Amino acid sequence: MHVAAAALILSLAAGSLAQAQSGPTPQEQMACRSDAGKFCAEHIGKPPQMNACLKANKTKLSDGCRKVVESRGG
Repeated sequence: MHVAAAALILSLAAGSLAQAQSGPTPQEQMACRSDAGKFCAEHIGKPPQMNACLKANKTKLSDGCRKVVESRGG
C-alpha cells in the first residue's frame, strides 16, 4: 500500500506540474489518496490519466478531494 500511495502522490504532483501549476500540498494529496485508489487505481503512475479519471469521477469523490479537483481546474 505504501508503494501505491507514493506512486499516487508522485502522479498527482507530476500531473499538476504538467498543467503548469504548483504541485499539490500534502493536505491535497491526503484528501484524494483514498478516492484515487478507489476510482482510479489503474492510472497510478500516469499523471494525465489520473487527473482525467479524478475529473471524470468528480461527482463520486469525497468532498475534500472534489474541492481539490475543482481548485485545479476540474
